[in-house]
Amino acid sequence: MECFITQPVHDSALTFLKEHGIAVRHATVPDMETVVREIGAADAVITRDIGLSRDAIAAAPHLRIISCHGVGTNRIDMAAAQERGITVTNTPGVNSQSVAELTIGLMLASARDLCRADHAVRQHDWQFRYTCEGMELHGKTLGLVGFGAIARKVAVIAGAGLGMRVIAWSPSMAADCFAQHGVERCNTLEELLGRSDVVSIHRAGKQDDPPLMTQSALRLMQPHALLINVGRGFAIDQDALARILAEKRIRGAALDVMRVEPPAEDDPLLCAPALLLTPHLGGTTQEALQRMALTCAQQVLAALSGLAPEHRVGLP
Repeated sequence: MECFITQPVHDSALTFLKEHGIAVRHATVPDMETVVREIGAADAVITRDIGLSRDAIAAAPHLRIISCHGVGTNRIDMAAAQERGITVTNTPGVNSQSVAELTIGLMLASARDLCRADHAVRQHDWQFRYTCEGMELHGKTLGLVGFGAIARKVAVIAGAGLGMRVIAWSPSMAADCFAQHGVERCNTLEELLGRSDVVSIHRAGKQDDPPLMTQSALRLMQPHALLINVGRGFAIDQDALARILAEKRIRGAALDVMRVEPPAEDDPLLCAPALLLTPHLGGTTQEALQRMALTCAQQVLAALSGLAPEHRVGLP
């Protein structure tokens, strides 16, 4: 049996697979064209954010499981997998602590303009300290768009650690869940946007979903507000955000995810002011990477042993 790996994963997963008699083979280049060409006789695939296309699935006649290194399976052709009866799994909750901590980090970095401050010191501009207008988060209102595992962890850190008021909008979540976490439920997204000093997006969805944060939605945010997105890049109309930032209609934004990753060289967001960008780092701590990789490997072993993996998605 053989497991094909599209992008690098933690060594612990490779060791686990080899110890259980499963050979490991890596794509020579982590892009879909190479995967289609090299997937061959693989019985299993572990893939990260490039997913797995219909052409790649068609090129693997022996494929039995696609193990997604992360929660989002939106870049895997689920219809093609279901047509073949191929199991698709993910790793829910495994990286939630790391993503929550990055969310808080981006909030703090944006509120205190830390990237520009670092640049100022390196450019010998010590006077920056007299012109920078930082924002204290204590006592401010954090609005969470979505209230899953990551958002709930963010709520705990922001509330207990920073003294923020936390509100959330998640129409699919039961009302008692908000009360259990001491978070006020908003009835509409519009209500949340109008009340929040910081808006943080944690809502799941599919790649072809329309953006939640359209230009009209962005205009509902308060002028001093920050927008944070560690969820899904397609949740924000990026062209609209670039215009909103250029017009200084909000204080700033921080994005760990974008609609196209990596972004094109002429993407207008790359020139937008008051914007902090990170390259999809949410789950890339050593602890989370090890947990995700091992979970993927364990589910590959289960599927190839004729057992039902724990975290199956879109059951065929």
